[in-house]
Amino acid sequence: MRFDGIHTPAITPHREDGSIDRDAFVAHLERLIAAGVHGIINGGSTGEYYAQSMEERLELATLAREVTKGRVQLMVGTVAIRLEDSLIMAEHAARIGADSILVGSPPYSVPTERENALNALAIDRAADLPIMLYNYPGRMGINMGEEFLDRVGRSRNFQAIKESSGDINRVHLLGRDYPHIQMSCGMDDQALEFFAWGAQSWVCGGSNFLPGEHLALWRACAVEGNFAKGRRIMSALMPLMRVLEQGGKFIQCIKHGVEMAGGYAGPPRPPLKGLNKDDKRQLEQVVRVLKTTIAQIEAE
Repeated sequence: MRFDGIHTPAITPHREDGSIDRDAFVAHLERLIAAGVHGIINGGSTGEYYAQSMEERLELATLAREVTKGRVQLMVGTVAIRLEDSLIMAEHAARIGADSILVGSPPYSVPTERENALNALAIDRAADLPIMLYNYPGRMGINMGEEFLDRVGRSRNFQAIKESSGDINRVHLLGRDYPHIQMSCGMDDQALEFFAWGAQSWVCGGSNFLPGEHLALWRACAVEGNFAKGRRIMSALMPLMRVLEQGGKFIQCIKHGVEMAGGYAGPPRPPLKGLNKDDKRQLEQVVRVLKTTIAQIEAE
């Protein structure tokens, strides 16, 4: 399958007591679908999977499939410390009819490339669905290197990779040496570079509340091949990227952004706390300027 377009790692709305607001979750997915995103990712880090029980993860995946079925692609996240939990998520994704799964390195254990590949291949066998890999050494402690990619490449299901290392040399490596694995932008402040190196998709947390602006950049670069326009849109987005990627409050910013856009997100689960007033004010100002600027570019 193709993973083209904007794929949104959906937030999980919480009530003030920390419980999941399922009605708000459904409403949020409906807004994303109406905005034109190409895929929904359930169970990503933006959705705070790490703070959820397995029962909650399974229930949300099922609910997401009910909302998205026949309308947009659904990818189910399988990342977990224990392989057994990843297998449960993979089997459930297949059972509910998900379109694909997201497979990352297991956090904390720091496996070798061979061990990590065997872990990923076990998850693959449990689901037998198209897979997007998730390379995020900043969170997982290891890189999905060439040995790993060569090993998992023996299975036809490993079809894409969300690259979130921040190392531009990885973009070059994937674009040059692994063209059979669809490269997806997973580092927002490098989106333009990813598209220049042939990426056709972008997994972007910011599309939870600015789907139109993220679609504008994808459309300019990946569809129209208009990188002059793309640079202007990216320039307008850069202040947001700096806030999201370098502020250390990624999920908090995304959730406040959703509420700015008229949705309900609620607080993050512990240990995270919501934004303070100064952080909210900064995000609101950045969003106000970029929306005006990108609307002007699109109107030309």
